[in-house]
Amino acid sequence: MKSPGSTASLRAANQRRVVNALRVRRELSQAEIARTTELAPATVSNIVKELSAAGFLEFERGSGRRGAAVKIARTAGLVAGVDFGHSHLQVALGDLSGNLIGKLSRPLDNDNSEVGLGRANQLLDELLEVNLSDRSSLRAVGMGLPAPISSSGVIESDSILPGWLGVNAAEAATASFGVPTLADNDANLGALAESIAGAGTGHTCMAYLKASSGVGCGLILEGKIFRGGIGTAGEIGHLTMDENGPLCRCGSRGCLEAYVGADALVAQFSAQHPNSTAMELFALAAAGDVGAQRLIEDSGRYLGRASAILANLLGPTLIVVGGDMATSGEVLLDGLRDGLRRHALDAVAKKVSVKAAALGDGSSVIGGLLMALEAVELPH
Repeated sequence: MKSPGSTASLRAANQRRVVNALRVRRELSQAEIARTTELAPATVSNIVKELSAAGFLEFERGSGRRGAAVKIARTAGLVAGVDFGHSHLQVALGDLSGNLIGKLSRPLDNDNSEVGLGRANQLLDELLEVNLSDRSSLRAVGMGLPAPISSSGVIESDSILPGWLGVNAAEAATASFGVPTLADNDANLGALAESIAGAGTGHTCMAYLKASSGVGCGLILEGKIFRGGIGTAGEIGHLTMDENGPLCRCGSRGCLEAYVGADALVAQFSAQHPNSTAMELFALAAAGDVGAQRLIEDSGRYLGRASAILANLLGPTLIVVGGDMATSGEVLLDGLRDGLRRHALDAVAKKVSVKAAALGDGSSVIGGLLMALEAVELPH
């Protein structure tokens, strides 16, 4: 390990600053890198030479001028994002600039961690083969799970994926994929992706609500994911709406999820439409079905009431809504805006925008891909 403040640590931090600048801007001259990172031109020049010699960066060698364009080399390697849902699995492949190369999705009917990781490996191999690559090009993986992950990295809730309870997600995934892997809550990854490449671009303080089988929340504060002291910040789905309300799968009564989660909505809707699925319900609401719309509007108001708590406490400039429920469109968002208006301070509610996720159902897996970049080891 590099000791803090050591020459090696400073060199690694400066390398990371240069690489991060290139990921944001894609292509920069050395002079532009120096201005962006506030590093000395000589330092930038040395880093570019080192990383170019290692095959991580490429630039116009012929001119020998500082104005030559520098970018991350296409041959530097690949990263992957993996997103486990209640009943689905998504895997995405990207380059080291953060560009999405390909994405695959499959149903998932088993919550066992070893089985799930095995299937993720299969999808990853399919993507690599399609893109004429193999495992030797893979540098790191970012993985999302619909569960709170403690600061120690262990899954401590079995409400959605019982087969992962007690598992150190990052350690298990690193062993399975064979490369450094970072694991996080899927809503956190959705927030990361939307803040960098989606509806939240330009917002340094925002919340991402993932409303599907459960309700998760990822928080971006001062431009970074906020996980809290114990690593589980954002568990908005278990805010109590009514302590005498319906029983939630967490064991409490009247949680937000008990009113807004897909299972709860389908149970209510089954009186009019027996055997309907959650996605059919959301599609009917988007198409104008009165009963479906009323149910989704009411859900939106509950989400708005919970969002008002976030807004009053944290003052985000934006709330982004993703997950399966977001497919119902403005029906849900209008209900959320109404609930926010009713329950947040007036001065706060007027300044908080509400938008649908721009990356659709890919927010979390793309977030995993972007997080994987943090785990990529730079050449020494």
